[in-house]
Amino acid sequence: MNTTSQSQVIDRSDAVCIIGGGPGGLSAARALKAQGLDYDQFERHSDLGGLWDTTNPGSPIYESTHFISSRDLSAFIGHPMPREYPDYPSHRQVLAYLRSFADAFGLRDKIQFNTGVQRIQKDGSSRWVVDLADGSRRRYSAVVCATGVNWDPNMPDFAGQFDGEVRHSISFKHGDEFRGRRVLVVGAGNSGADIACDAATHALRAFISVRRGYHFIPKHLMGLPADQIAETGPHLPMWLARPIFGGLLRFINGDLTRLGLPKPDHKLFESHPLLNSQLLHHLQHGNIAAKPDIDRLEGRHVVFKDGSREELDLVLCATGYKWSCPYATEYFEWTGGRPQMYLSMFNRTHRNLFGIGYLETNSSAYKLFDTQAHMIASYLKAQRVAPASAQRFDDIIRTDDPDLSGGIQFVKSQRHAVYIEAHAFKAYLRKLRKRMDWGELGDGMYDHLKVPGGTLPRGERTAPADASRQAEVVHGQA
Repeated sequence: MNTTSQSQVIDRSDAVCIIGGGPGGLSAARALKAQGLDYDQFERHSDLGGLWDTTNPGSPIYESTHFISSRDLSAFIGHPMPREYPDYPSHRQVLAYLRSFADAFGLRDKIQFNTGVQRIQKDGSSRWVVDLADGSRRRYSAVVCATGVNWDPNMPDFAGQFDGEVRHSISFKHGDEFRGRRVLVVGAGNSGADIACDAATHALRAFISVRRGYHFIPKHLMGLPADQIAETGPHLPMWLARPIFGGLLRFINGDLTRLGLPKPDHKLFESHPLLNSQLLHHLQHGNIAAKPDIDRLEGRHVVFKDGSREELDLVLCATGYKWSCPYATEYFEWTGGRPQMYLSMFNRTHRNLFGIGYLETNSSAYKLFDTQAHMIASYLKAQRVAPASAQRFDDIIRTDDPDLSGGIQFVKSQRHAVYIEAHAFKAYLRKLRKRMDWGELGDGMYDHLKVPGGTLPRGERTAPADASRQAEVVHGQA
């Protein structure tokens, strides 16, 4: 590589730029390496792991965070999580696993740490110029955006004035923050439900504000992780699966309106369910109370839509995140705050601009990341060795518009604007891979990349043994 002044552009136009050293970026790196494609990978933090590294500024991880998908279904292809991990690994175990993954496949040395990306620009030859935080600039043939979607907090606007504290859950780190305080958690996504359990355990008084009703799925069914049963059990047609599983949930949970929760305004599977075993327990025992949506703030009180009011010290908003991509915003089409891409990974307008992880789904993320990474790497390889095939896929990117709903009518919300049903997604990608002759995914497909002695997770291998054991809660980000 030639040394140039900061105003000049270092030519890396035969290589790919990967932005981010979290799960999506690592998956992309392995896939490109397997295809023999050169790449540079940039991570703004001092180590890999993305949001799972709690020392990474802006990480939304809190002490009680556990994986929301189970151990055996959550792993990358060809790199299982250790059997001694619990069914739902802690955030420390997930971070150790990610670092073991990078070491196992020799990915760490290619990551340039402490190197943020300021912006990307398309040049006159349709290459991508990447401006780095140190002032240097590099030109690439392609860019993979893998910086995740859980960094930019979505903070609601409330009518009125509150004399207590209002903040987003991204600032929450430990249940001890609730001690001696009257706390309201706003939002009942998976993170909101988990943090509400911390409030139920630690706060003087605890409430959760729920705008709509949810279907609660226990973390275990018949002693097994619920997602494992869903994945390995018979794949029933929706007209049969919905009444069977709906009946099972009614048998297990009963009528949740008796706990103050609103009745769901949608059918089972039409919205992302709540995988939580503890919130219902705390509601049943009076450790926390459910409240409707907030109407307004009044001094030390919060007034709810049903006219009730509570005196509170803290309003913690677990209201999700904006899917921002500040270094490439202008190159994506945004609808409902979500970037619109073919198969949630290929930019339809700007060739060789990709995203990994910009999707909502009902499945564990890492194998889907691997599926996305394999498709992107295969396409980039085709550009070099089979340009006619790559051109054919260019036409597919521009014109193909598959239905990936799996026959489910998802609720009309910002979150579900890019929601895909995992089985429909994976089945469609299998057809595409076969059509393009890009090979099939398999557990041994990356064995040739393995580094001897580099496969054991570093760091903590069992759940933290602190006093709380953190009430077996889960976090919804992968």
